[in-house]
Amino acid sequence: MEKNISYKLKRSKRAKRMRLAVYCDGSVVITSPFGVEKSIVEKFLADKKQWAWDKILFFNSVDSKAIRTFSHKDYLQNKDKTLTLVNERVKFYNKIYGFYFNQIFIKNQKTRWGSCSSKKNLNLNYKIIFLPEKHRDYIIVHEMCHLKELNHSRNFWALVERALPNYLEIKKELRNHELFYK
Repeated sequence: MEKNISYKLKRSKRAKRMRLAVYCDGSVVITSPFGVEKSIVEKFLADKKQWAWDKILFFNSVDSKAIRTFSHKDYLQNKDKTLTLVNERVKFYNKIYGFYFNQIFIKNQKTRWGSCSSKKNLNLNYKIIFLPEKHRDYIIVHEMCHLKELNHSRNFWALVERALPNYLEIKKELRNHELFYK
């Protein structure tokens, strides 16, 4: 029997492509740029249906107490501590790279661990303070490498590997770990 997945469709001016998210409460959200027809959204969901069902089943099987939820108060309490940690780790890894960057910002992002802007600003999610050290370092190194390569080319991954030879293993672990930090 074919099951339908109910979802909420969010249209966004900032969205450049469609995005599918399954949250720990089992809700499904598709974010889409304006102008994308409903039939395209439905096809997108159909193509990702198995992935979505796997995530829904996973969240239904996990004790909800194992999933950490955060508030704005958590952000305010941990922002400065996170900035101190990130500054230390950027300084440490910049001994390897010697990259120029502008500023470091600590943000309260819902769907990203970090980003690097074309203005050479490093933006990191305050929630990295709660991650194991190797996951934090992977995120920081990843964003630092975008200072040189604003893409995910072979050159980019070679830069990441320079500081973290086992980055693929860490990246895989982080994907599994991030389900518990939303």
